[in-house]
Amino acid sequence: MQQFSFLKSPIDVKTDLVKRMRERRKEKKISQAELSRRSNVSLGSLKRFEQTGEISLSSLIKIAFVLGCEDDFDHLFSKKGYASIQEVIDEQK
Repeated sequence: MQQFSFLKSPIDVKTDLVKRMRERRKEKKISQAELSRRSNVSLGSLKRFEQTGEISLSSLIKIAFVLGCEDDFDHLFSKKGYASIQEVIDEQK
């Protein structure tokens, strides 16, 4: 992967996601304890997420709602994958 530094690894995606969530939490001046209370996600789970990036999908969605980012999930897996150039051409018609 070092040859293709523009490609992200799963770890890079996870690290970036944690960074953006933490930044959003701090922007809104919400402590970990407050986010935990408001999202109904245990403080331990929230701290583990900020330290390791590990969290359940349900908990991540709850956190996103509190931080006003729930619409971001609408774009996940929304890009259509093409198997050939012909599929791209056909879709443009």
